[in-house]
Amino acid sequence: MSKNLTTRAEDYSKWYNELVVKADLAENSGVRGCMVIKPYGYAIWEKMQAELDRMFKETGHSNAYFPLFVPKSMFEAEEKNAEGFAKECAIVTHYRLKNDPDKAGKLMVDPNAKLEEELIVRPTSEAIIWSTYKSWVQSYRDLPLLINQWANVVRWEMRTRLFLRTAEFLWQEGHTAHATKAEAIEESEKMMNVYANFVENFMAIPVIKGLKTESERFAGAEETYCIEALMQDGKALQAGTSHFLGQNFAKAFDVKFANAEGKQEHVWGTSWGVSTRLMGALVMTHSDDQGLVLPPNLAPIQVVIVPIYKSDEQLAEISANVNALVTQLRKRSVSVKFDDRDTHKPGFKFNEYELKGVPVRIAIGPNDLANGTYEVARRDNLTKEVVGKEVIVDYVSDLLEQIQKNLFDRALNYRNTHITEVENFDQFKEVLEGKGGFISAHWDGTAETEEKIKELTKATIRCIPLDQKKEEGVCVFSGAKSSGRVLFAKAY
Repeated sequence: MSKNLTTRAEDYSKWYNELVVKADLAENSGVRGCMVIKPYGYAIWEKMQAELDRMFKETGHSNAYFPLFVPKSMFEAEEKNAEGFAKECAIVTHYRLKNDPDKAGKLMVDPNAKLEEELIVRPTSEAIIWSTYKSWVQSYRDLPLLINQWANVVRWEMRTRLFLRTAEFLWQEGHTAHATKAEAIEESEKMMNVYANFVENFMAIPVIKGLKTESERFAGAEETYCIEALMQDGKALQAGTSHFLGQNFAKAFDVKFANAEGKQEHVWGTSWGVSTRLMGALVMTHSDDQGLVLPPNLAPIQVVIVPIYKSDEQLAEISANVNALVTQLRKRSVSVKFDDRDTHKPGFKFNEYELKGVPVRIAIGPNDLANGTYEVARRDNLTKEVVGKEVIVDYVSDLLEQIQKNLFDRALNYRNTHITEVENFDQFKEVLEGKGGFISAHWDGTAETEEKIKELTKATIRCIPLDQKKEEGVCVFSGAKSSGRVLFAKAY
């Protein structure tokens, strides 16, 4: 199996696109800007989904499902949200097609089937969900309302890239309602921390927690909490967001409750979400010129076993040995595949599983059987060891933990060595174009300066770190006073 991958050094963007396709994660579909997520890619997403779903339920949330279509008037109810998503909306105007009398077999819009009110294909679900909450909330006893949904959304992107930016994508979106402002802020922070926990401990990607600037906030939010990650090419990627909505949506949809004294109040809201964009982050953080590198906690296949044989008798003997090992590993909750296909040679299989990022590969042939050993190869650093039969189960279990930790430590080291403090705009531009990564710089707090820097360099303020130290200084661009550093970067 030939990989023929462009290297990261040659063209990082091309490398990424080729890898996503060749590793069988996804491909472009016949619909502009949309993708087909293939079984191997979807298996990774399912593992992400299952782990996040468990975390959500442990924090008291329940899953529900809301309509794909949102009446235009409902969508417009919260003005900032409507304005923020207006340019990305897909709209349904008619409900039926009919045959074109002038072109056999062709269809045309039936002009008599125009909808009385146009429907927005949801780019996000705040409008439809908050209109529903109006009938769900009457009393303080109905709060908090902690709801999540797994769904697809449509944002009509003009420039698309598999997983990172597509016209339709999969995600989860949490929407909660609370009796007090403090509870809603606590919820927003809690969910940011859930995301950070997941991304660091399962995806092995270190993140920085922070707040978005006003111009980068979610449309309709009073505060947006985020986790920011750094990819191998020095660009940042927003890995998750959690929004404190204040009472904006509650007022727009008149969601009120009677408090303990019987007084009517508007509820306080949050929304939060991550999407299949995390798949892109996973690929770009760990993978190399040989293919995918998957952290064991999310790999659909954690261990693959490849037999090396010349006769059916040898295969039968190897299989008997391997079946016992597979059973032992599965008792340790390790996902194992025994690839005994006779249609492909071992070299092809080695290449295939290296490309697909399987964390551990075990090879066994007649000599290994005679010696009571296995050849164990690890994907993260491409090294091999010969391991005795009597210790193989413990060895593999420990090795999976080591690989998970090694991937995180490697990404953390890269991230930490690519946070650079600068004191002026010349340094800012030099680091941005040369070293890349996060630039820690003073900012005067104005949207005008933020926009000008973006216009000149394409770098945006990724976040105001939550652990930002108070430090008097001067803005790298305007020279005006600043009370702390923020993180800039070019981003996906």
